Amino acid sequence: MAAQVNLSAATRTNLLALQNTTKLIGRTQERLSTGLKVNSALDDASAFFQSRSLVNRAGDLSGIKDSVDQGVQTLKTALNGIEQATKIVEQIKGLAESARTALTATERSALANQAERLATQLNNLINDSSYNGVNLIKSTPDNLQVNFNEDSTIELTITGINLSASNLGADISTATNNWGTIGDVGADIDDYSSALGQLRTAASTLGSQNTLLQTRLDFTKTLIDTLKEGSDKLVSADMNEEGANLLALQTRQQLGVNSLSLAAQSEQAILSLFQ
Repeated sequence: MAAQVNLSAATRTNLLALQNTTKLIGRTQERLSTGLKVNSALDDASAFFQSRSLVNRAGDLSGIKDSVDQGVQTLKTALNGIEQATKIVEQIKGLAESARTALTATERSALANQAERLATQLNNLINDSSYNGVNLIKSTPDNLQVNFNEDSTIELTITGINLSASNLGADISTATNNWGTIGDVGADIDDYSSALGQLRTAASTLGSQNTLLQTRLDFTKTLIDTLKEGSDKLVSADMNEEGANLLALQTRQQLGVNSLSLAAQSEQAILSLFQ
């Protein structure tokens, strides 16, 4: 068995102090390298798991935020479709107004043909107003369901609206009697006015729901930021403080080395008395 080496009290005290300082330096360097004062549950179990819970919820809400954001884009696409559809119906109505003052049935017929071509383009535009496979304004409109929280207990269902040419007022896709008479033109103008009213009502309805989604989107973004900020406050290190700590500990370490050296010199001086 190897002989046991006994250290003097002074040497042992200085050695333990130096080891403790070295350990603290290691911890401080870890904090500076990671930016965290709590890197694991061993550092502070309560703060670590509370921070992890906040981060996990922020992650869940990030997925929900993305879903709400996509809902906003779907509604924006539908609203843009309504806006452009309104312009087409206004053009059709303008043609009808011109036809009402036309001098001959031939002129009215030519204008009626233009109106019917515009109505075809109206349907094409409505059918193209989809986002990610969802179309809220086509002839058989889709519905949009948006979830607002982690357990899917708060949801909003946005019901689509049929805004095809054949569903706006009395079928505006075909000019009545090819606008053979002034009376035919007048009846269709009333239909176009009704169609414009439906488009404006649909825009108001979907616009209100878009505002609600945007409000929820902004709220969710803020909540995520708040959760992350709260998590950081629990585990993030103060870099200025840790930098100052490192400098102080390095100074203490150097003093500890000097003290240990002095203690060793003292023991060597006593040993020289026996030589």
